[in-house]
Amino acid sequence: MIGCLCIHGFTGNPTEVEPLVTHIRRNTDWHIVVPTLPGHGEHLALKGISYNQWIEHAERELQNLLKICDKVYVIGFSMGGLIASYLAVHYPIEKLILLSAAAYYVNPKQLLVDVSEMVKDTLKGRLKENELFIRYSRKLKETPIAATLQFRKLVATIKPLINRVTIPTLIAQGESDGVVPPRSAHYLYENIATPEKKLIFLKESKHLICHCNERDKLFCEILDFLQDAKNS
Repeated sequence: MIGCLCIHGFTGNPTEVEPLVTHIRRNTDWHIVVPTLPGHGEHLALKGISYNQWIEHAERELQNLLKICDKVYVIGFSMGGLIASYLAVHYPIEKLILLSAAAYYVNPKQLLVDVSEMVKDTLKGRLKENELFIRYSRKLKETPIAATLQFRKLVATIKPLINRVTIPTLIAQGESDGVVPPRSAHYLYENIATPEKKLIFLKESKHLICHCNERDKLFCEILDFLQDAKNS
């Protein structure tokens, strides 16, 4: 049996990767696990949570998968991509998928574009219809500064391990991502040690890459990469 662990991002929840999970379930018989990291979920409760708890929770889920599956793939979105990379270094994972993985974060140029769109929608009285405003305004209110510092610690801890990733890896990044800049994907591609790696950019996609208009193309790329025997 093949297992697949999908890890969401900072302040997120499984809905961030849900469209991809649905696609994989429709096209395979794999056992897929999508945990909710401590303090995350529909209602955030991040106060007092350390980054080690996020890593340890993902580790436990992976350990359980490894007990029952012949092969395990790991998919990580945003902060989950860093956690997935950590797992790839320390556990016998077959393949790794990194989506909008946050080796670097906050893309000032794209953020300005997104903010200007919010301003336009505000002037038109349509701010509450703006997708980014809807998704991120609640997170900003509910995220303690201490939790953001834990996120930064996680990135600082795991980033030096990237050059120890030696398994086949697919990296996907939206070019219009205002949270994680394209240089993050370039950094990962250049520093991951495996020769079996692929980097794809989606021109119109923002941070929530699994919800973008180009997601069908992305999902096909991911499934092709995971099912390709040459990458095993």
